[in-house]
Amino acid sequence: MFTFLDVPVAALNQVFQLFSGVLGAGLAIVAVTLAVRLLLHPLARAAARGQRARTALAPRVRELRHRYGKDPQRLRRELEALHRESDTPMFAGCLPILVQMPFFVVLFRLFSSPVVDGEPNGLLSHAVFGIPLGAHWTTATTHPVFLVLFAALAVVAWCSVRLTPNDQDVPKPLRLLPFGSVLGAAVLPLAAGIYLLVSTAWGVAERTYLHH
Repeated sequence: MFTFLDVPVAALNQVFQLFSGVLGAGLAIVAVTLAVRLLLHPLARAAARGQRARTALAPRVRELRHRYGKDPQRLRRELEALHRESDTPMFAGCLPILVQMPFFVVLFRLFSSPVVDGEPNGLLSHAVFGIPLGAHWTTATTHPVFLVLFAALAVVAWCSVRLTPNDQDVPKPLRLLPFGSVLGAAVLPLAAGIYLLVSTAWGVAERTYLHH
């Protein structure tokens, strides 16, 4: 399904073979994740600008929906006119988000797939404090590495929830979605859990910087 990603994933996997030691592979995951997120930062800035533009228009959009909610065609015309007047595309900021997705898919496959380009994923054979990066929490439920990982992910998720404005029209259950990273780390290999921690922490810090 993701054959077109096999070449970059395999290339990254070869780079990771150069790391060794107690923390080598774990630090490599951190370094590569941060490098990719840094390269994608301009796209994140573009997405943030689009989100700010949509937020600025939100009161007028709600007013139009309230006024013309029973006339879908008139509502569509009024919304299109509003966005033309403000020079803001209706889906401003969405394209930069979509462009970033393939990069995240590549990294996720690298850190979670046992096979890369038809060969065993050598990265997952490395260990962090004695736990292979391919190990799952279900096989080492009491190991401190997993406990620290879960605690750190929970803290990052809490920060993400706290940074979400209360006045946004977001249902309460959806506001708790960041805690899904903790559940994800419980079923994914340790390498993928470390990637989730670094990537989500970067996302929270980046969002704080761009929106405040």
